Amino acid sequence: MDILILIGLLFVFLSVSLPIGISLGLATLITMITTESIPTILIAQSAFTGIDSFPLLAIPFFMLAGTLMSYGGISKRIVDFAESLIGWVTGGLAMVTVLACMFFAAISGSGPATVTAIGSFMIPAMREKKYHGNFAAALTAAAGSIGVIIPPSIPFVIYCVVSDESVLELFVAGIVPGIIIGVALMFVSYFTAKKKNYPKVDRSYGFRDVVLSFKRAFWALLVPVIILGGIYGGFFTPTEAAVVGVVYALFVGKFVYNELDAKSIRAAFMDALVVNGATNFMLGLSAAFAAYLTMAEIPVKVGEWILTISSKPWVILLLVNMMLLVVGCFVDNISSMIILTPIFLPVMKQIGVDPVHFGLFMTVALAIGFITPPYGANLFVASAVSGERMSVLSKSIMPFVAVMILCLMLFTYVPSVSMGLVNLLLR
Repeated sequence: MDILILIGLLFVFLSVSLPIGISLGLATLITMITTESIPTILIAQSAFTGIDSFPLLAIPFFMLAGTLMSYGGISKRIVDFAESLIGWVTGGLAMVTVLACMFFAAISGSGPATVTAIGSFMIPAMREKKYHGNFAAALTAAAGSIGVIIPPSIPFVIYCVVSDESVLELFVAGIVPGIIIGVALMFVSYFTAKKKNYPKVDRSYGFRDVVLSFKRAFWALLVPVIILGGIYGGFFTPTEAAVVGVVYALFVGKFVYNELDAKSIRAAFMDALVVNGATNFMLGLSAAFAAYLTMAEIPVKVGEWILTISSKPWVILLLVNMMLLVVGCFVDNISSMIILTPIFLPVMKQIGVDPVHFGLFMTVALAIGFITPPYGANLFVASAVSGERMSVLSKSIMPFVAVMILCLMLFTYVPSVSMGLVNLLLR
């Protein structure tokens, strides 16, 4: 009964457009009052202790690093370098968009931030070369979802805090799947460009052009090397890496590229501040929600229910993925991660799934929610950047959704794809 009340109230509040943090807090409060004898002070205590975590400090710093890099000209130079590499092939500009999103993903850790940074350059460029605007916007939204899969990833950090798993291991697990999704999106771009006869880039790039564009982008391309190399080399933790990223972005944007002035620095800080404020509010009340789930033994009850449907691991994995895909359509990635991890993780452990492997394909499944209506945060950002209507984008995004679901099935049922590097390097 308490499960139905809790989940029912949550979806009622979300359906009337209450903010997610408030919806979580209200649903928890009302359920506690009506069904349990648990003191309601648990909500406040859990909310504060939930965000009192050193690893969670990585989130605001990665957000700030991403905004500083966007304002500081780093994203533009990444785009120019990507164009010199693959811009000359059929569908080249579309592939450049995907490759640039993959580079920026290794900097920002955020899907919407990747769409904003890369889409502001690439969507107008594709339109200028006679690409359909709806295709350009849909592709950018889909490629932006790689921002939470290739490390560093904010949802990875959150999952590891909730599940008490290794951030480093999950970061390593995300490398190969992120590359595979990028390549898959490039294939879709290539065949779409062939079918619709999209033009190639006007100029051809030689080795000298690639070298010159690499030199111009060198400081930008050094960012993921410093951040990820420092983490994997054991020089600093993911949280410390995020701080290093902020300092590096300030230095490069101000003194190397000379594009960060006082006004743009202030704008970057304000953007990160607003997003982080909303994120922390959700995180705190999500922690209270998760604490109530544990005390009411709801994860155990849900696990028992799932196991009554089937005892076959492949069926349970399929069922859980379907649930994740549906939830991702309505609830944002971060909140979903905090709400669903304590529910599904015990089930995954019971059927022998590695927690790091589960964190990987859970993140991929929820990342698909970035590009599926009605929530689709990346779709909203791409619509705002491009001016294309959501109804049009919702249709254009479907080929990309399909290929990402195929990738999700690969990662789910072939653990070595994501866990191979982890087992080789860290275990």
